[in-house]
Amino acid sequence: MMLALGSAVAGAALAGPGAGVGQASSHREAPLIAADPQLDNTDVYAFTSPDKPDTVTLTANWIPFQEPNGGPNFYPWSTDAHYDINIDSQGTGKPDLTYRWTFRDEDRRGGKTFLYNNGVVNNLNDKTLLFRQHYTLQELRPGKKPVTLVADGIAAPSNVGKASIPNYGRLRDQATQQLPGGGQTVVTQAADPFFLDLRVFDLLYGGDLSETGQDTVKGYNVNTVSIQVPKSVLAFKGDAQRNPVIGVWSTTERRTLQLSPGKQTPTGKYVQVSRLGNPLVNEVVVPAGLKDAFNALPPSEDRKQPKVVARVLDPEVPQLIKSIYGIPAPATPRKDLQEIFLTGIAKETKGPLAVDLNSQLLNLDINKKWFVPAEELRLNMSTPVTADPDRLGVLGGDFQGFPNGRRMADDVLDIELQALEGATPGHLIKALAAGDGVDGPGTPFGTTFPYVALPYTGSVNQAG
Repeated sequence: MMLALGSAVAGAALAGPGAGVGQASSHREAPLIAADPQLDNTDVYAFTSPDKPDTVTLTANWIPFQEPNGGPNFYPWSTDAHYDINIDSQGTGKPDLTYRWTFRDEDRRGGKTFLYNNGVVNNLNDKTLLFRQHYTLQELRPGKKPVTLVADGIAAPSNVGKASIPNYGRLRDQATQQLPGGGQTVVTQAADPFFLDLRVFDLLYGGDLSETGQDTVKGYNVNTVSIQVPKSVLAFKGDAQRNPVIGVWSTTERRTLQLSPGKQTPTGKYVQVSRLGNPLVNEVVVPAGLKDAFNALPPSEDRKQPKVVARVLDPEVPQLIKSIYGIPAPATPRKDLQEIFLTGIAKETKGPLAVDLNSQLLNLDINKKWFVPAEELRLNMSTPVTADPDRLGVLGGDFQGFPNGRRMADDVLDIELQALEGATPGHLIKALAAGDGVDGPGTPFGTTFPYVALPYTGSVNQAG
């Protein structure tokens, strides 16, 4: 019974009261961003590339819950936004490096047709593809001029269907760009790599725990940017041996829009409207009244938000589990969660997790006086690639997995539930061992860059 109970607790705790299918990972996690899906970044991944271990792959996703058959406009990137992946190599909560993607449309439909394509599309440059998007990729470093890595890349389009695009993998390969100095990048649509069961809202999985093990986001697509670069590019002072730890988060910036009939004109400065580092933080740690503000903050300001820090040190989820299921909540203040979410894990942080894992304090060349607690997804690039990865990451004894970065197949919902209940490596909370019953993605990940699966083509609406 306790194992079955764990399935219900997992969904109830991490979904939270009042959530819905729109609150998986960081899909529609805050009131304002829920109204603007083009700018909603859903998940961030950072891991040593398993087939190229001298490189790191960074992936960020936007525009959640894309129904594959959602034409005729499908799912374009915004042309008035900055889509950024940020890297903090010093522990200041500020980016030492930002990769920025910006987009422009090539729309040849005009007043002639409503179609996205008017024939079979076998290549990115086929005339039958009537709408395509071009992008610029820049490398930004404080105090230096922007460096353009890709001047006129073409994004792989939305997958219209098998008749229109019989070989989407071919288009994605054509969209993959080699980068100067090594590495590669691609902008594409992909099957949503996140996985979980959110049927908690049907009377806690049906009232009798019969409704578990169904991947709620299976069948939906997302828009993805991925970049694979040498570790030396990301490390402080270019030295990945002395300074192997980085912090990663994605952001979206947009200008204010001036609206007129049939037209919207960007005006003013760019403003940050969405942010994502560790999965599920804004969903289950930050209270509803602070979610929009958290999305607008840089990580360097996190420590100055006492209400947010208080929710890390005394989170709501364990108390919810205790009140509903009688499972004792760990004692507070939760210094272990402070390490996971705000400082990284290292002996020097003097937290309960006494292991040198993934704090920038481990970097030998940083000025430790500048180090600040900041919510980032931290990756120790020196951790060897695991030959047989464990979906529970560090808690499962696999120190290359989440929260040491995040691989595609890391089961972050089950991991974070265990962590919130006080689990440590090798000592899981047995009552929660079953998790949500979804232990992997709806379609297998790839073994080479960009690792995300090709986008779904079948309709999500196939309920019998």
